[in-house]
Amino acid sequence: MRTTYKYRIYLTNGQRRILNTMLEECRFVYNQTLEAREFAYQHGIKCSLYDTQAMLPQWKQTRPSLKLVHSQVLQNVQVRVDLAFQAFFRRVKEGADDAGYPRYKKCGRYRSITYPQYGNGVKIRGNDLVVSKIGRVKVVWHRPVEGQIKTVSLKRSLTDKWYVTFSVEIARKHLPPSPHVVGVDIGLELFLTTSDGSKIENPRFFRRDEADLKRVQKLKDAAKNEAKWDESRRRKKALARIHERICFRRADFAHKRSRELVERYQVIAFEELEPQQMGRSRGMHKSIQDAAWVQLIQYTFNKAEEAGRTVVLVNPRNTSKISSRCGNLVEKNLSVRVHGCPDCGLVLHRDQNAAINILRLGLQNLRL
Repeated sequence: MRTTYKYRIYLTNGQRRILNTMLEECRFVYNQTLEAREFAYQHGIKCSLYDTQAMLPQWKQTRPSLKLVHSQVLQNVQVRVDLAFQAFFRRVKEGADDAGYPRYKKCGRYRSITYPQYGNGVKIRGNDLVVSKIGRVKVVWHRPVEGQIKTVSLKRSLTDKWYVTFSVEIARKHLPPSPHVVGVDIGLELFLTTSDGSKIENPRFFRRDEADLKRVQKLKDAAKNEAKWDESRRRKKALARIHERICFRRADFAHKRSRELVERYQVIAFEELEPQQMGRSRGMHKSIQDAAWVQLIQYTFNKAEEAGRTVVLVNPRNTSKISSRCGNLVEKNLSVRVHGCPDCGLVLHRDQNAAINILRLGLQNLRL
């Protein structure tokens, strides 16, 4: 199976300038490839990925700066354009309202380069990463890279930090079988409630730093005139740093909770949620996005695949209303946090009752 390892890298000023130049050259190739594909389509000419890659030598003659970038990196840029078109046509065929036609990249909007073949243009040597046209790059190895490295990507964040990501092929490391199974209900009051009664509070990462965001946003809005452009850019970067901090905390939290679930349970059942369609008010929608339910489920899926566990998604309809003991439907609104069934007498926290129902449905789905 494939997995990724991500590390922070530190560049000299010279290396930073070279990499920024490479990104701009890749952006040029991306936009030129997109333009060539559009021109060919408008004139009824076939233009495949290999046709656009055949244009690269000619582009290098008219734009010598392209020679600063490794040839396979430029080819990978055109692969990205081809994948964008494939995804666009797939969404059109599926009848999506917004098919998402590939867009041209503005200055500064192209932020990563990929070496599709490890050892060709990039290689680990000792404690450093040796990159073609750049030299030795310092890497913070917070954990070892395990498995066979396939591709290497260098990415610049919105806060001008640089990272390297290794896509690695590894053998699955199955954990010993566990006799435990669990249903998981995720919500806003409690981030996570399991069918066996465990509860985890909602950390509310965005809400915790929302005051800082509002303070910096007001300063940035006040500095939008041309005389304060540099100051506005600094405040924009400060805003990006706060968002980055929230993102890191949320991802770390989801990684830890998903690891705990995978290590303990053999079967893990979640509701199949669509957060973008949930929320009756702007504030509730913001809280749902802050909770990052999909992130937790995706991380659990990834870890379960490697560990030999099973994750199953179930229909969320009425899971909190159906009595987990007798199966009767007990109507209640969101403000009612305790499930009480008048037929069987079950009194249980609403979220735990839902988690028990989620586990039952998940086990039913596995038996089908």
